[in-house]
Parts: sequence; C-alpha cells; structure tokens
Amino acid sequence: MISLRIIGLSVILLLSGCVTYVPSNPDNICDIFFGETDWYEAARDAQQEWGTPIYIMMAIMHQESRFIDDAQPPRDWFLGFIPLPRDSSAYGYAQAQDPAWGEYLEQTDNYGADRDEFEDSIDFIGWYTDGTQKRLKLSKWDAYGQYLAYHEGRGGYQRQTYHRKPWVKKVAKKVKFRAMRYHRQLKTCRAELDDEVDSWF
Repeated sequence: MISLRIIGLSVILLLSGCVTYVPSNPDNICDIFFGETDWYEAARDAQQEWGTPIYIMMAIMHQESRFIDDAQPPRDWFLGFIPLPRDSSAYGYAQAQDPAWGEYLEQTDNYGADRDEFEDSIDFIGWYTDGTQKRLKLSKWDAYGQYLAYHEGRGGYQRQTYHRKPWVKKVAKKVKFRAMRYHRQLKTCRAELDDEVDSWF
C-alpha cells in the first residue's frame, strides 16, 4: 500500500514541475541567467545560430513580455464583462504574431516550437533579427533599429511608420539602453555562466 508520504511527495514534485520561471530581477541579466541556466544555454545557442548578441535578444524580449511566458496584448470588454477580440495575435515571451511565427516555423522546420517556451522564443528573436539584417541591412548590434523593425515589421520599417509614432521611438531608445546595460552586466558573469552550463556535459 502506497503511503501518504509518498503520495504527498509525488504531488509536490508534479506541481513544482509546472512552475514557470519568472526572473525576480529582470533588470540584471546575470541574475536572470543564474536563476535559470537553461535560459542562458538557449540564448547562447540562438546567438551561435543567428549571430545576434544575447544582450540584444534579451532586451527585446524584456520589452515585449517582461519574460512572462503567456503574455498577450490587453483586450477591451463590452459592457464590462463581455470579452472583445484582442487587437493583435501577439503571444508569448517574444510577442510573436501569427504570420511571423508561421513563417518562422516554416523556414526553420521547427514545427514543435511554442511561443510560451523560452528556448523557442529566443530562437525566434534571433531568426527575426537575422532576417532583418539580411533584408534591411540593419546591424544585429543595432538594438534601436532592430527593435523598430521588430515592432513595426520589416515593411513598416521600410515605410518609416515609426516616424508617425514618437512613442515607439522612445520605447526603442529604452531597448537600446537596456541592451547596453545587459551587455555590461553579461561581461561580468559570462565566463561563470559558460562554466556552469558546460560542466553538465
């Protein structure tokens, strides 16, 4: 007969496996990665695959979702209790919209990817910024320009739609400065993170 202690332990393990990691200090990239080294490994893999610096991808993700796995745009309510459709299909860590996500799945053949998985979302951002560099000739180290193209879409960036949206340019500056901060921080802990991740192999 199974003891209540074993059943209780099994329930605790099951519930703990369902907990999604949310950084307690999203302003420090070292704290983020030391809190979940799998995230660092995934970010490092995305950089190696697409060439976009980790700190750029993480700054974009911070702005888009604050590292919330199931983040979605706010929705309006009719009469205060009837939910109306959302203005955008953006979802997950990267706030990837349906068309861009579908293109990503097709081009990478990564059909098992999910927008609420960090590993897939950081890879999406790497893929998108790589495509932006190829199409628009925007440097992968240009956090400001890359974010404008990410938010407005590459076509919108080419049409310079951001000039009609001063608030978007202000947000892009925030992403730029966060990327600079993340870059400085990552320099101080990257070697230790590499050692910790690589020690598992």
